[in-house]
Amino acid sequence: MFARALAETIGTFFLLVAVIGSGIMAESLTNDTALALLANAIATGAALVVLITTLGPVSGAHFNPAVSIVMFLRGALKPAELVLFIACQVLAGLVAVMATHFMFEQSLIQISTTSRTGLAQYGSEFLATFGLVFFILLGIRHNAGAVPWIVGLYITGAYWFTSSTSFANPAVTIARSFTDTFSGINPSHMPMFIITQLLGAVVAWLIAKPLTR
Repeated sequence: MFARALAETIGTFFLLVAVIGSGIMAESLTNDTALALLANAIATGAALVVLITTLGPVSGAHFNPAVSIVMFLRGALKPAELVLFIACQVLAGLVAVMATHFMFEQSLIQISTTSRTGLAQYGSEFLATFGLVFFILLGIRHNAGAVPWIVGLYITGAYWFTSSTSFANPAVTIARSFTDTFSGINPSHMPMFIITQLLGAVVAWLIAKPLTR
């Protein structure tokens, strides 16, 4: 159990470092928002491939409460394991924010002022998380070795085909509310993001059931 929890902690930590750090770096190097988003997407997708490939054999490489909840629904996690995984993911994300701010000589604790609200953005989070969980489940069933690339490439693409830039992860959403940088989200908009992410994950699990028997 310790090894699995540690893997989730390390993986989520480096995922958030990649998301927030690449956003800060991109914003400091260019005024072109599209180019900054491209850099942010590529860095995040690449990090996911590495993290899932190396830590997947240890914990399953969830790094995401929505994924952990679905794995619990599938019987792959016990209740105590689910609680521990989510706690590790959320805490690791928060520590990663401060570590990233430290690397870029910023205030360690910030509150985001970036507005991400409205039905379009909430719908985007539902769709982004639905797709992420759906394709993970099909990947596990039909081509488990490809899952790191499935997730990395999907998230890279979802940055661009969703108006919300595809958070698709409650732990990531919570952490990003504490950075007032390129990747931030106003804390008041965070709850609806998380609700729609969890709904998308559960719906994906239900729809994937007949395809993964």
